[in-house]
Amino acid sequence: MFMNNKENVLLIVLVCFVATIGGFLFGFDSGVINGTVDGLQTAFSSSSAGTGFNVSSMLIGCAIGAFTAGKLADQFGRRLILIVAAILFIVSAWGSGVADTSFEFVIYRILGGLAVGAASVMTPAYISEIAPARYRGTLSTLQQVAIIFGLFSAFVSNYFLANSAGGSTALFWLDLETWRWMFWVELVPASLFFIALFFIPESPRYLIMAGKTEVAMIVLTRLYGADSTQSKHDEIVASLAVDKHKPKLSDLIDKSKNKLRPIVWIGIGLATFQQLVGINVVFYYGAVLWQAAGFTESDALLINIISGVVSILAVFVTMYFIDKVGRKPFLLIGSIGMTVTLAAMVYAFLNAETGVLGNLELGEQGIVALVAANAYVFFFNLSWGPVMWVMLGEMFPNQIRGSGLAVAGFAQWIANFLITWSFPIMLTGVGLAGAYGFYAICALISVVFVFMFLHETKGKELEDMQG
Repeated sequence: MFMNNKENVLLIVLVCFVATIGGFLFGFDSGVINGTVDGLQTAFSSSSAGTGFNVSSMLIGCAIGAFTAGKLADQFGRRLILIVAAILFIVSAWGSGVADTSFEFVIYRILGGLAVGAASVMTPAYISEIAPARYRGTLSTLQQVAIIFGLFSAFVSNYFLANSAGGSTALFWLDLETWRWMFWVELVPASLFFIALFFIPESPRYLIMAGKTEVAMIVLTRLYGADSTQSKHDEIVASLAVDKHKPKLSDLIDKSKNKLRPIVWIGIGLATFQQLVGINVVFYYGAVLWQAAGFTESDALLINIISGVVSILAVFVTMYFIDKVGRKPFLLIGSIGMTVTLAAMVYAFLNAETGVLGNLELGEQGIVALVAANAYVFFFNLSWGPVMWVMLGEMFPNQIRGSGLAVAGFAQWIANFLITWSFPIMLTGVGLAGAYGFYAICALISVVFVFMFLHETKGKELEDMQG
């Protein structure tokens, strides 16, 4: 219906690309911690629980950032919140590297978490509100491409820094520990994100909701062309006409039943299951996981890079097919695939022998574990990785999109925090097999959730979404 002009299409792609730098930083900030765990333990003399909190502390900020970003974005605009997030990314990257105490480190990581949380909900929301329906799935999937590329970049950066210095705890440039430089690498993309945000427009849907009609019309003309400006404006206005008050958190409650709207519960379920399958244990603790399974630090960091490549390939498959196949089929395929591959990892860990130092010696099971782990990463990034963010960005009606994303994002990051914080404890308590057995059960339950509760959103205009 909209956008026959190739110049408009190119502009929208460029605008979405800038927005997804936030996703890149989301991924980099999440992945960089992977190679710094040994350095943090040495620098701060932390226990397993303390290390778990140092790693997962960012996620407290993520939950707060995700919860507040939607509400603040409804008041001040999507772009302004992304600019604030960029500033927080810069502060956190610098501070995490200069921290001398565990407390100081946690404060800077929480600030980074605020940025990650805000970017995690605002980037897909912004892209969904910019992109037309027939391109929305593909363009929204750019968020996950950026997240995975950010993770991959962090893994590569960590690997080369550690190899160059002789380990994450070794002294490197300026006689400072290598793990500090791992954090400082993020300053480059964070600064680029901050500058680039000043060159993209505000979401036209926000501008119309805020009563800034003239500015909205200018943005709509730039994005969709003069011929489609008025019709798109009228469509957005009509979707807001039923309830003209400014968006607020209480809109999530169905007044007739005095309960949360069903669409909100579905959003919470989507966000929570994405974490309960345990994917961020691989992203945050990949080096620890493979060292616990008997690999050296260097080999473990190299395995992370392989997982990153697999992730990127999977997301590109989804990016190509999502607007053809739809969202729900990808989620079903992913849930089934993760259940099988996680079960295979459990089998490998159960049949491994315990070495003299207490580490697992996988032996013949090493190939099974590596193949299953990378197949698991592939299935996740084919499905729940990108598709959850696509659906959260588009499934809520205009009036409650900011608030709906806030609640779902909050649930996602709380689940992320619990899974990440508990892994070192589970590792020493029930071992790798027990931990991954729990994630396999959650993956199996997610199959039922997708089949019974999710509705397809492919090809629908945001103005047609019902809550």
